[in-house]
Amino acid sequence: YWAEITGIDGFRFDLATALGRERDGFDVHGGFFDALLQDPVLSRLKLIAEPWDTGPDGYRLGGFPPPFAEWNDRFRDVTRRFWRGDSAMASELASRILGSADHFDDAGRRPWASINYVTAHDGFTLEDLVSHAHKHNEANGEGNRDGHAANYSANSGCEGPTTDAGILARRARRKRNLLATVFLSQGTPMLLAGDELGNSQGGNNNAYCQDNATGWTDWSGAGDSLHRFVQRLTRLRREHPVLRQPRFLHGNPVPCDGGPDIAWRGADGGPPEWTSSGLRRFAVLLRDAADMPEYAKSGDVVLLVFNGAEAREFHLPETPKDRGWVCVLDTNRADGRPESGDTASGTVWVDADSIAVFIQGQGPD
Repeated sequence: YWAEITGIDGFRFDLATALGRERDGFDVHGGFFDALLQDPVLSRLKLIAEPWDTGPDGYRLGGFPPPFAEWNDRFRDVTRRFWRGDSAMASELASRILGSADHFDDAGRRPWASINYVTAHDGFTLEDLVSHAHKHNEANGEGNRDGHAANYSANSGCEGPTTDAGILARRARRKRNLLATVFLSQGTPMLLAGDELGNSQGGNNNAYCQDNATGWTDWSGAGDSLHRFVQRLTRLRREHPVLRQPRFLHGNPVPCDGGPDIAWRGADGGPPEWTSSGLRRFAVLLRDAADMPEYAKSGDVVLLVFNGAEAREFHLPETPKDRGWVCVLDTNRADGRPESGDTASGTVWVDADSIAVFIQGQGPD
């Protein structure tokens, strides 16, 4: 009914592990999955699992059958922690940026199976994630005991609303970094409605019971700099297929020139020191998937620079003589628009706690 009559094009299954529980535990070939995937209508829809429930062995990230996609809470948590400033996060963040192959690269699954997000209808909104170190659910009537406690949030020096310009600037930059990490990663980006507008629930991370201004979406931020920043992100992702590749990237040689489909770089141009708990900056060079020559887009090459530390120079990879690097996104800028559109080579300055995106050739306006 929902698919054929109302036009719903997919479903997200809450606590989806429960759907695969059989007598002996979770079974990827259980009765529900078999019936769903054999149905001529339902099997063609978008199917998304919340891959856990509260029962024994309930956490099943990566354990659902294709064509299911899954909410990736590992992406959510490591992205939050990296941009909060936690140590020893860089190596795992790199895995999540590439679509979490450690969870999804088997049984014929594709990168889009990873639903990448930092906020959802449960938990903090993006605005509250950067404005509160603790949840504030007192109005829910449960003594602030409800709601998730491990939020990996930070307030930049003041709990809740503030007029301090420095704190507000740090919060705004962290919001841009969190959003950019979602949209620049392989997989399927998920945006919580209202996050692009700075919507807040006043620190309430379990607002399902609040049918009032706390739980409603405030649309007054439409057209503001954060809204324009998200528009720039979506345009960048749409125009560069290397950001949404159909195969997992493993550094395999590209047929056209033998170079790798992906390469990791440190600020000095060498490989990052992944084993260092203090690693806070790295870059990744993305090219067309090595095993998908029919997907090639005339040498589309993108360099993503993640700098979670102080400002410093980054060594750019060498390019063909007729194609330099052009910065097309800078999260240190309110709307993401780089200060300069000039072609660069050699080294570039990347601001503290920011992401910069470069492409070969002329970038968008």
